[in-house]
Order: sequence, then C-alpha cells, then structure tokens
Amino acid sequence: MKLVVRNGEARRASRPGASRSSGLNGGLPLDSILQGDCIAELSRLPAHSVDLVFADPPYNLQLQGELKRPDDSRVDAVDDAWDKFESFQAYDAFTRAWLLAVRRVLKPTGTLWVIGSYHNIFRVGAMLQDLDFWILNDIVWRKTNPMPNFRGRRFTNAHETLIWAARDPGGKGYTFNYEAMKAANEDVQMRSDWLFPICSGHERLKDDDGHKVHPTQKPEALIARILLASSKPGDVVLDPFLGSGTTAAVAKRLGRHFVGIERDSTYAEAARARIDAVQPLPDAALASAPSAREAPRIAFASLIERGLIAPGTMLTDAKSRYRALVRADGTLSLETAPGLGTVGSIHRAGALAQGLDACNGWTFWHLETGEGLRPIDSLRAVVRSEMAMAAE
Repeated sequence: MKLVVRNGEARRASRPGASRSSGLNGGLPLDSILQGDCIAELSRLPAHSVDLVFADPPYNLQLQGELKRPDDSRVDAVDDAWDKFESFQAYDAFTRAWLLAVRRVLKPTGTLWVIGSYHNIFRVGAMLQDLDFWILNDIVWRKTNPMPNFRGRRFTNAHETLIWAARDPGGKGYTFNYEAMKAANEDVQMRSDWLFPICSGHERLKDDDGHKVHPTQKPEALIARILLASSKPGDVVLDPFLGSGTTAAVAKRLGRHFVGIERDSTYAEAARARIDAVQPLPDAALASAPSAREAPRIAFASLIERGLIAPGTMLTDAKSRYRALVRADGTLSLETAPGLGTVGSIHRAGALAQGLDACNGWTFWHLETGEGLRPIDSLRAVVRSEMAMAAE
C-alpha cells in the first residue's frame, strides 16, 4: 500500500487510480501524512475525531550565534528557520492558534501531550490553562546522556518536560492504562519522572552524508510509553509536528492509527520511508492489561463457596502482626487487638486491626500456604480466571 500526497492532501492507495476516499474514516485520512502548515491542515480535519495528540512544537530556543565546544568545534544545535520567531508575542500567537486547532479535532474524552524545554514549556502550560484544557500531569523526561553545557556557565540541561492534558475542564472519561503502567514498573505506581536516553545509534535517522535528518528526533521508547499509557489499540493518534515520523512509526507498530502533519518535504519523505518499514505487532502482543475497575466483582464469600478458603482458616497480614478467623458467612472475626472479637468484612476487619478508616482487605489479608504467605487477592484472581474461561 502506497502513501500518495497531492497538494497538501494525503490518502492511501493500494493500486493506481484508487478511490480518493481510500483510507478515510468519516473524512479523517487515517495512516497518512498531510504535508503543509499544521494549523491549515488541522482546520480541514473533522471535529472531535482524534483520540490522542502528541505535539513536539518548535521550542523557540532563541540561540544567539553559533554554539561551540571548548576546542572551538561547532555544536550541531537547533538553528533551523522553523524554530525562530520574531518575539515572544509571535510565539504565543502561534501556540494559541495550533492549540485551538488541536482542541477542535480532539474527542471530548481525548488528551494532548506537549513536550518542551524551559524555553517554551511554561508559556505553553499557561496557554493550555487559558484555553480551558485540564492539566493531568507534568512529566519530566530525564536524559541518561544529555548534551553537556560547554561554556560551564549553567547547569547541564538534562531534562525536558511533557504536559499531559485533557481537552475539557474536569477531564472525565480519558484513557489511562494505570494497570499496564504499574505492571511495567515492577508493580509499583509509575512516577512522573521518566528516564530515557536521547535518540542515538541505529534509531537516529541519517542522510547519505551521515548528517541527522532531523535535529530533534525523539526516542521511540518515550513515545511508546505515552501511547501505551494513554491510548488503546485502534485509537487515532495525531502529531501536528511529525518531523521524522517517530509518533507515526510507533503508533503503527502498536496497532494505533495515525495522522501526521509536516510542512517540510525532506522530513515528510524520510518519515514515509520509515513508517513503510514498520511491521505492526500481532494483536496478542497488544492486548490491554485488564483494569481492576472493569474486572467482575468477587465477594469474599465466593472463595469459601468454591472451596478455596475453608471456614476456620486463620488469616494474617504480610508481617504476621494481626490475625483474623474466617467465618462460614464470609466475614472475619478479629483475633488480635485492636478490634479483638469484632466481626466484619475483610475490609472492615483490616481497617479496625490497623486503627484506620479504610483498608483494601484483598491485599491486606494473607493466607499461609506451603510456599509462604499469599494475599487472598491471588485467590480472587483464580475465580476471575475461571469466569473468563467459562465465558469463552
């Protein structure tokens, strides 16, 4: 299948003379690169049609002259025309325009990611709030291999900042794959500081002369985490500043649709070649981790009914400080103070034992087995697995 671009419009064609609407979804040119100005191209897209936007806009670095190393060699810094603005006011006007255009095409449940440096990210953040986006997180991308500060007059700029925002105030209904992110982080809640190297090695696109195709190419691992965290297979991901095509390439590999906008023909051609070489992962590798909120509710009593726990069994916490007796009706009787003799649910018994207002009894109470203590939640997982198999 070949990508065809004509006069700023992109479509996919499986053969010469294919229909102009090929690849379109309600007017949305799926899996295409639109070549042209991002604001103009965004205005042509259907409203409320995109699930996720990743934007890597110009940073307005305001470089003054060449940047050199102590040995007087030139640093390959970002001095391209697309990163230069006459003033902060001009940059703010540009930022406001593309943010408004993005907000129009986002679904009500959609979210936006914007990446930047200290040169621009605070101005972008203020503009987001002025336009009624709802900021969910700011993420710090810590670079394992940042460019050093050659003049030795400032700290090394070792990070960039990403802002994650919902389209509307209150930010309800957006996608966040919490369980997947937790599982990817050794079963601990993922933090807002992420450690990745800058793009280098075989991943960095080079031209025939060995020069970088794009000066600010982002690492695929960074984009993959964003897409895995805040989108689902089949979602539409838009990048209004596509550059060398990282967002589109990762989206294709992860089973998401993409729409990219890029005004520079050299970048766009490099992106097309890169995307065409990507092989999507099999569906089995893309299945979303089940959400605890979506999982079927299981009563503790059902574990007794299924013979997974017998009445009279003694439960304890992970450190064996508190004990509770399992009763036939699915309640627990506390055998240790505080709360000695109190009968209640696994949650109430756990809270009383610790002197707390609330407790997740599934993770607090443990069962002694031949392999040591196991949380009773592991038995709930057995029941859910049996229910899933029965439903197939």
